Amino acid sequence: MAVEIKVPALGESVTEATVSKWLVKSGDQVAVDQPLCELETDKVTVEVNATVAGAIADLAVEEGATVQVGGLLCHIEAGAAGAAPKPAAAAAPPKPAAPAAAPAASLTAPAPVLAATGGANLAASGPAARKLADEKGVPGSAIQPSGKDGRATKSDVLAAISSIGAGTAAPAAKPAVPAGPRLRADREERVKMTRLRRTIANRLKEAQNTAAMLTTFNEVDMTNVMALRERTKDDFEKKHGARLGFMSFFVKACIAGLKDLPAVNAEIEGDDLVYKNYYDIGVAVGTPNGLVVPVLRDADELSFGGIEKGIAELGRKARDGKLTIADLTGGTFTISNGGVYGSLMSTPILNPPQSGILGMHKIQQRPMVVGGEIKVRPMMYLALSYDHRIIDGREAVLFLVKVKECLEDPERLLLNL
Repeated sequence: MAVEIKVPALGESVTEATVSKWLVKSGDQVAVDQPLCELETDKVTVEVNATVAGAIADLAVEEGATVQVGGLLCHIEAGAAGAAPKPAAAAAPPKPAAPAAAPAASLTAPAPVLAATGGANLAASGPAARKLADEKGVPGSAIQPSGKDGRATKSDVLAAISSIGAGTAAPAAKPAVPAGPRLRADREERVKMTRLRRTIANRLKEAQNTAAMLTTFNEVDMTNVMALRERTKDDFEKKHGARLGFMSFFVKACIAGLKDLPAVNAEIEGDDLVYKNYYDIGVAVGTPNGLVVPVLRDADELSFGGIEKGIAELGRKARDGKLTIADLTGGTFTISNGGVYGSLMSTPILNPPQSGILGMHKIQQRPMVVGGEIKVRPMMYLALSYDHRIIDGREAVLFLVKVKECLEDPERLLLNL
């Protein structure tokens, strides 16, 4: 009996996803709970698992297709042994050559002997090869593929272009010159933006277009935090099973600032200002697929150990692609640490609908005047980007001053001062 595998519910307000990768093919034998494919939503990538054991009867959609929640992904023949895969839908007749736009585009002329090989499966080939073949009007039948299952590489397409050009008389007219950057098309690769990257782009542009965004700066002397961390890091790790980093100090310091300046923890909703008396802190994490901001819930109720363990777990899930929609929604304030990449100064952009984001930066030894003497101190620049529609300049500056005071005198955090 064929069992339908459908797109599962993906979270509140998420209605569609993209099939980013198939992990199986037609005829493959699968076990219960074996991952079948990866679906990419606006926020996370999720795996769809087999609900029964059996053989993959067919794949209903191709990689890159957009699917709706509840839509069909594939069929599994329950209990069946693996069979030879059905012919792929991609093996359709080759796309006809595009008409020449100018005398120079002579590549659409009939190819010589190359078509006798059966040609390449362009639909299953890489994006660079497909793009180059489409731009030059080279049909799959004119390409001798070197890849697996008849797939063409960019080198195969270039070889076909050379062969076609050699077998065709050059036109007498002066060739037209392609416009701008397409002159180097043979050394470019065009890849479709992922859903996550499109969402990041849209949200950041939305923040620029909607919020009255400003950034204010301060600097903090990290001497005392670094000394406290050095004295206690071994005992801390033994007790809590997590490394004592700087992020827990910053989370605690920001919460102290948010309690003193509630507007920094607020957001605009229609004509209302919503002041939040809870502190869900987003921590920006860079992943191979883009920037994500998982949220540490009720961070004000967590100890230093709880914060460090929570951040470590969110970071692990982000790197493994295991974050859920719930992990990424509902934050009230965000902290971004560009210092881990060596950034000395930046202006972080807001994470809508939040009204504030703190940027941490690289700790750098600098000469400072302390008690009338010049001393070398480990200094860090802090940047607070804020929505001026909600937060006045005075509040933004006082927030940063509060964060600075807590970090330069970390005992204040322990005493809740």
